[in-house]
Amino acid sequence: MPGEPSYARGPSTEPLLEQTIGEALAATAARHGERDALVSCRQGVRLTYRELAAEVERCARALIAIGVERGDRVGCWSPNVAEWIVVQYATARIGAILVNVNPSYRRHELEYTLAHSGCSVLIHAASFKGVGYRSMIEESATPALRHRIELGDEWQAFLAAADAVPRVALEEREAGLSCDQPINIQYTSGTTGSPKGATLSHRNILNNGSLVGKMLALSEADRICVPVPFYHCFGMVLGNLAALAHGSCIVIPSEAFEPRAVLEAVERERCTALYGVPTMFIGVLADPSRAETDVSSLRTGIMAGSPCPIEVMKQVRSELGMDEVTIAYGMTETAPASTQTARDDPLEKRVGTVGRVLPHTEVKVVDPETGQTVPRGTPGELCTRGYLVMLAYWQDDEATGAAIDGEGYMHTGDLATMDVDGYVNIVGRIKDVVIRGGENISPREVEEFLYTHPAIKDVQVFGVPDERVGEELAAWIVLRDGMRLDAEGVRAFCDGEIARFKIPRYVRFVDGFPLTVTGKVQKFKMREHEMAERGLVQAETA
Repeated sequence: MPGEPSYARGPSTEPLLEQTIGEALAATAARHGERDALVSCRQGVRLTYRELAAEVERCARALIAIGVERGDRVGCWSPNVAEWIVVQYATARIGAILVNVNPSYRRHELEYTLAHSGCSVLIHAASFKGVGYRSMIEESATPALRHRIELGDEWQAFLAAADAVPRVALEEREAGLSCDQPINIQYTSGTTGSPKGATLSHRNILNNGSLVGKMLALSEADRICVPVPFYHCFGMVLGNLAALAHGSCIVIPSEAFEPRAVLEAVERERCTALYGVPTMFIGVLADPSRAETDVSSLRTGIMAGSPCPIEVMKQVRSELGMDEVTIAYGMTETAPASTQTARDDPLEKRVGTVGRVLPHTEVKVVDPETGQTVPRGTPGELCTRGYLVMLAYWQDDEATGAAIDGEGYMHTGDLATMDVDGYVNIVGRIKDVVIRGGENISPREVEEFLYTHPAIKDVQVFGVPDERVGEELAAWIVLRDGMRLDAEGVRAFCDGEIARFKIPRYVRFVDGFPLTVTGKVQKFKMREHEMAERGLVQAETA
């Protein structure tokens, strides 16, 4: 209705899970013990739920053996391997707090993360993309770190320590745990400033995985291909914990994203679901082996992590056969998903929005200046409240207070609109809005238009400083193989189709974009490059 406020509450007819992750694993192993739980293609690992539960118990007892107490921080610094999931569940079983360490971190970032979280144990891979981890650890100042365990021979020796701890010791530890206790620290991507440690509970992440899995209609018959990193909520919650809650199988195609490895895993393991950020789906669609690969088993999946181009979503449905693919939206601080499209939503809602609010969750759109809820259809900041909101930023009361208001709403920093049916559309970041000559421009709007050009495979639009009008638009464009286009051709395509002030002044053709390990585009790096290349200077403001 006209004038209705931009507020929505998800259904709450089914109760939330009041379990720890360890209790959920035990329940799933009891129901589906002989079904596949985990397949790591490159490692040649295949575990049933019964076997996974046994490996988790062994790791949990080994952690107790080396002195890990409830509340101690245990870091995991590794790309996607089977051991990552074992550590995830084992730390939960003993009440330790898992600290997810970005596998692309270098010494300074590693040192900050371990010191800030106070990690006493670090389980790590030998290397990632040719970079050795051990030397970085040895060169880092990490006074709290007592144990460093490298996957491989050291890992096997560590697991052997479990023999010294009786099962009853683990059972006694678990008996004192609560689902509301902190279980995980995830550091935000840190595209600007120092990363902040979002602290999450069993209840936060187990319920979020379960509810998102229900939207996908996951069951023990499903096999989920997860190329997104486990160190991020997308992989470890929407992937691992959604599978755990519904008895599905996790398939790890490779340590890091490789389009061909994804296609091979889907075909060989008959995956029914595929996850990815838009750049991953673009890579899979463009891979030369795509035409020769049988992906007919796919039915559903999630595209999330950054704005999902409409044209890419359409291709995922038509070329990969993922008719039930959904878009999920959220952030690390909300465990992560707060809205999601439904498998049976109308096409225009499934490709043009991030869906409606999930169960047991409230969302509203507010005026960033006044905090007042705006009418539907009016842009404002999206705020989220419910079981999914993090406990706090680790050791940062000031940042926590700035992010979570007195009513318990997490302020996302994302600009959104809510339509009359409750569907949410993300129109940009508050800080990403480009103001040119007094006109507010959403880079997302321009990107969606440019995606319709037949030669453009991927595009990112952002603002750069201009002395005359304040800011101008710049576009970085990746062309489809064999296609040609120049800057004038881009502007000609825009002319007469979108407002002149929305036509990019600067156009650069690139092979790819600077990305975080989770596939999120780092527009601030592109902006810095453009400013340096073109000699642009940020104008002073009053």
